[in-house]
Amino acid sequence: MLHKARTALAAILALGALTTTACSGGGTAQTASGIPLVNEGSLTVCSNVPFEPFEYVGDDGEYTGFDMDLSREIAAGMGLELEVQNASFDGLQSGTVLAANQCDMIAAAVTITPEREKNMAFSDPYYDSLQSLLVPADSAAKSLEDMAGKKIGIQQGTTGETYARDNAPADAEVIAYQTDAELFQALQAGNIDAVLQDLPVNLAHTDGDAFTIAAKYATGESYGLAMRKAGSEDLVKEVNSQLSTMRENGKYTEIYDKYFAE
Repeated sequence: MLHKARTALAAILALGALTTTACSGGGTAQTASGIPLVNEGSLTVCSNVPFEPFEYVGDDGEYTGFDMDLSREIAAGMGLELEVQNASFDGLQSGTVLAANQCDMIAAAVTITPEREKNMAFSDPYYDSLQSLLVPADSAAKSLEDMAGKKIGIQQGTTGETYARDNAPADAEVIAYQTDAELFQALQAGNIDAVLQDLPVNLAHTDGDAFTIAAKYATGESYGLAMRKAGSEDLVKEVNSQLSTMRENGKYTEIYDKYFAE
């Protein structure tokens, strides 16, 4: 899933590429079929940029990535433009941005969990992900058990954090970072010994041969597109319909292969 770095520069570029308009007051605009929207004529999506290969800013200054391309296709299928709002992952995974009517939908590699389903409604799953352990190429670690007495970095609020805290050796130190950029920079600087997070993202951090995937973990995780818990029933139905159409007409496979063919 490509060269990934949640760097401050990329974040600045992401903000510069933002094409949002002022919120209309929260769901007062509607589609032709009567689905409430935050902004008239647009599907407004909240994400956490950059998180390559799911969401990042391309060389052309536009939002791109697996989530962004899927969202753009969904919006087009609904006869809408795509608008993107950048937000913290905590605000996304908690559903706060939806409750505040900042956006209609979250597309940010968000794993569907029972806890999150208490606050948000999810689309049908659109991506299955493994967890993984990223270590320096010269590390002797081959598993999480080898992290005894070591420092493991995770991104706060993610399912990678949950997995690490539930499965790491008792004497391993699990250190949380707010962003993936901080997380990977800590690994590069030698402040932590490994990173535990979603496999596609860690694959983008191998940095040539400088880092390697020491282990993969099947956790049964699936990503979903998140919407407001109450009042988004029609939007969830429409999003699922668009995902189904994309799978049938080959567009989903086309987008998937663009980012994950390797």
